[in-house]
Amino acid sequence: MPALCRACLTQFSPGTAPAPKRCPACRSPRIISHPELNSLSIAHMDCDAFYASVEKRDHPEYRDVPLIVGGGTRGVVSTCCYIARIKGVRSAMPMFQALKLCPEATVVKPRMSVYVAVSREIRAMMEALTPAIEPLSLDEAFLDLTGTARLHGAPPAVLLAKLVKDMEERLGITGSVGLSHNKFLAKIASDLDKPRGFSVIGCEETEAFLEPKSVSVIWGVGAATRAALEKAGIRTIADLKRWERGDLSVRFGSMGDRLWHLSRGLDTRRVSRDEPVKSISKETTFDTDIADRELLKGHLWRLAEQVSDRAKARDLAGRTVTLKLKSASFASITRRHSLPSPTQTCDRIYREAEALLAAYKEVGPFRLIGVGISDLCPAEQADTTGDLLDPDAGKRAAAEAATDKIRAKFGHDAIIKGRALR
Repeated sequence: MPALCRACLTQFSPGTAPAPKRCPACRSPRIISHPELNSLSIAHMDCDAFYASVEKRDHPEYRDVPLIVGGGTRGVVSTCCYIARIKGVRSAMPMFQALKLCPEATVVKPRMSVYVAVSREIRAMMEALTPAIEPLSLDEAFLDLTGTARLHGAPPAVLLAKLVKDMEERLGITGSVGLSHNKFLAKIASDLDKPRGFSVIGCEETEAFLEPKSVSVIWGVGAATRAALEKAGIRTIADLKRWERGDLSVRFGSMGDRLWHLSRGLDTRRVSRDEPVKSISKETTFDTDIADRELLKGHLWRLAEQVSDRAKARDLAGRTVTLKLKSASFASITRRHSLPSPTQTCDRIYREAEALLAAYKEVGPFRLIGVGISDLCPAEQADTTGDLLDPDAGKRAAAEAATDKIRAKFGHDAIIKGRALR
């Protein structure tokens, strides 16, 4: 059985006897052994508590304290360190709830520009191994290392162990790896032994591994789908496998066919380097609920600016503008409007979102507001003149283009709209 030391990258074979507890070369206990270790090539790499890890790296005083990265008492947890997770804190948890569970936590605001810079360094390390990379977010990605052994002189497992070792030594960021024969199983494997984990799910063990697991292990099965499955008596993968493929499709539609395949560990999706961006959005949660429409419009403008900036940076435009609100009772409200032609200008995005806000007659108050664009297309298809029924639209579009040039030269704060100060 092949074995690998994740500390010094020594490969060895312990034979038929049980694998040694320590590496024969460096005596490290960080050993991974598996019959298919050297033949699997689809991986999922996930950084461990990424935002919190960056903050602890840059601020040594946070190293031994529970750390939450998030925004304000009325916001949500972006991420938290493992010390805070022991207390029950989780990503996307309302901040007030997180602080009840862990009142001694240190809370810091996200520094997205720093996280993006670190993510780019990690991506460059991945690029050195394979061009077949499918990012899922700043801190996780699928990698297909099929055929790379001849190029690098080592099997994918060794390359992945070296990747996370280099990340830790050069960037101070740890990661966990899942290695398998498809994306579905690689994603599951990467969550099995966090942090600093390396787990393998081979072809031979796939069905035996999956059968006792809850259906919630399937990517995309959230609370609503899990409840529908439980209503049909399906709680585990083994329960799911007892259903005929056609019966699942009749009961659950296209999701049923997907469930049939994944319950057997079948996933034919390729690692796609150029997975298209489907939408661009930005939202903010207020420290106190807001009902004042003028204040809401001020927030709406700032969000529209950020959405527009992201669209311009990616050379994209959107045909649909979306407004999102969340009431004081946590009820989510979404309104959309499709445009005659796509746009990426802040002025057009803001005006469409403002109209959607004006059409919503509930007085509030609201705890969250967001804006986004979808139905994306290349920027060259965008309408640069604005609404033809608005005689000043062209002038505002030209002014925005001039503003973009000034900001590019002198910084984003070189010009600030008055409405952004609300």
